[in-house]
Amino acid sequence: MEENGETTRWNFKENENLLAASGVSIRGVLNKLMQSLDPSDTRPAIPLGHGDPSAFPCFRTTPVAVDAISDSVRSAKFNGYSSTVGILPARKAVAEYLSQDLPNKLSPDDVYLTIGCTQAIEVILNVLARPNANILLPRPGFPYYEARAVFSNLEMRHFDLLPESEWEVDLNAVESLADENTVAIVIINPGNPCGNVYTYQHLKEVAEMARKLGILVIADEVYDHLTFGSKPFVPMGIFGSIAPVITLGSISKRWIVPGWRLGWLVTNDPNGILKKHGVIDSITGFLNISSDPATFIQGAIPQIIQNTEDDFFSKIVNMLRETAEICYDRIKDIPCITCPSKPQGSMFVMVKLHLNLVADIEDDLDFCLKLAKEESLIILPGVAVGLKNWLRITFACEPSSLEDGLKRLNSFYQRHAKKQ
Repeated sequence: MEENGETTRWNFKENENLLAASGVSIRGVLNKLMQSLDPSDTRPAIPLGHGDPSAFPCFRTTPVAVDAISDSVRSAKFNGYSSTVGILPARKAVAEYLSQDLPNKLSPDDVYLTIGCTQAIEVILNVLARPNANILLPRPGFPYYEARAVFSNLEMRHFDLLPESEWEVDLNAVESLADENTVAIVIINPGNPCGNVYTYQHLKEVAEMARKLGILVIADEVYDHLTFGSKPFVPMGIFGSIAPVITLGSISKRWIVPGWRLGWLVTNDPNGILKKHGVIDSITGFLNISSDPATFIQGAIPQIIQNTEDDFFSKIVNMLRETAEICYDRIKDIPCITCPSKPQGSMFVMVKLHLNLVADIEDDLDFCLKLAKEESLIILPGVAVGLKNWLRITFACEPSSLEDGLKRLNSFYQRHAKKQ
């Protein structure tokens, strides 16, 4: 800028770490796909790209949760600041809720409330970040871990999930990736993006490997209990006596309220290893300098958790079972994609894209951009979750919308199929 012949030198500029971190984002990719929609297409866009079914009437949250929020606000007891770790009644309710499935009962002091599960990820990755530290992340996985690791200068090392083994962890690869600077391994169960559910035995083997390597397990269980196949949900915290487990979760998925932004970070560590190594103090320290979930949401948590009937949970799981079945069956009719294993949990399935069967398509991102433009259908390219030339399809939506979306996907394939 020049004024009176003088040039001002401005000393600020972009944060390159932030730009790099935000580039690894499902929201960023979905926004790009949304921009590709053809405004002249009069059909409604079908969103099979993200895990937020709250807009669909069949996935509406329970009135118990709505009433709890209303009661919390009207009570005028929750208009002030929260303590940095969360208010005691809410932490107590979460501890009791999670303890139902654990051999060791949790204390409210083991629970830290966060702004959704994403802040819980931010907390633990910042706590573990130190010079030369590295973390083991699944591929495919949830890219917010990569984004936070980049921003925290935490080195990432990826282990593969094995599609031919129902997306189990490649434990041999985990052992070869780790060294004396490895601090943790991330396990997402039920699986995002794969729709897999891990067995008790497999999770025990993960815990034993973590103990052997001297690392903690970050158990992302945001889809806890959203299982509808032959395998029940097994919380990683069961194995906290083998290796320390940090459980991350929220009310977002099981109660279908991702916009309410209430999550938790929970320590499963009966041997006190995390406290001895300063991790507990670091978690509290980080929360002392960050934001809290809205106090009135915290105030509603005891009522939400204690009063929600099993019928509501069963209805959601039955709906997911129905739509997962539709999705798996219809995929068989579309030659350019194959599904290695039927989804058993969460809201997603990963399918392999066979580029040799389609013309004028460069890769999975190009496929999804053209699909959005030509069919008003949003599907997430696998590159966004770490697996190029695969696709992540969300089946958490109205059955009729899912059927229509997969018909559009088949029409797109027929139009782009290579001539034999």
